Amino acid sequence: MSSLARRTESPIVRRSLIGIALLYLVLFIFMPLFIVFATALEKGIVYYLHSLADVDTIAAIKLTVITALIAVPLNLVFGVAASWAIAKFDFRGKNFLLTLIDVPLSVSPVISGLIFVLLFGLQGVFGHWIRDHGWRIIFAPPAIIIATIFVTFPMVARELIPVMKAQGNDEEEAAITLGAGGWKTFWYITLPNVKWGLLYGVILCNARAMGEFGAVSVVSGHIRGYTNTLPLQIEILYNDYSFTAAFAAASLLAFLALFTLVIKSLVEFRFRAELKAVRKQGH
Repeated sequence: MSSLARRTESPIVRRSLIGIALLYLVLFIFMPLFIVFATALEKGIVYYLHSLADVDTIAAIKLTVITALIAVPLNLVFGVAASWAIAKFDFRGKNFLLTLIDVPLSVSPVISGLIFVLLFGLQGVFGHWIRDHGWRIIFAPPAIIIATIFVTFPMVARELIPVMKAQGNDEEEAAITLGAGGWKTFWYITLPNVKWGLLYGVILCNARAMGEFGAVSVVSGHIRGYTNTLPLQIEILYNDYSFTAAFAAASLLAFLALFTLVIKSLVEFRFRAELKAVRKQGH
């Protein structure tokens, strides 16, 4: 018996594992998605569209999009800079920087929201200074943007660091030897090599930014039409017993999740295809 045959599981084991996986998917993914869309459309498409056209829901959608449009590009810049520094250079404090990048992943979003309240609230560390300058951060859109940036900034960096480390420094060193400057090397060598990992990180960052609840809930104040993002608006509608309207708004986040999965799969497919082509050329 060959080593491959010895490692192959019996048909009963394979079918059992596949059945367990399918059961898990049905119970925890497909059924919840079906319930969301079924409840959202139970009163008809007209009521569904009317629910989405609600003034407070529209304001929540706008704030969610604006927050993502600010948080994702900032985290993109930070993620690329941090990944490039960590993967390409050795410097004192490198491990400390890696630890800081992981902080939002290890701290509860609710705790991070409370930290911002203690920093920027009226009774916080900078509260009096902010009030004296006529600014408002906590219970206003700036706090939502800050909290979202904090909880999402590891996303891009964590996807890029292993990709950049796997690429190595050979191509960059060759470009510099031929006379290319740092920025030219980055734009024409480093960035094209990590474009799929970069896009993957941006997709995950955007999905987390639009779906964040814990930190945003603490700093928002739940002011309807002003500081409610779409997840907070869903909670308010549900607590008001507007179940169909709540699930209609939730269906937008479900659409976002499905769209994110499709884009993620396409990116992974293109990345594997390019990697396979590179390996064939190497041989």
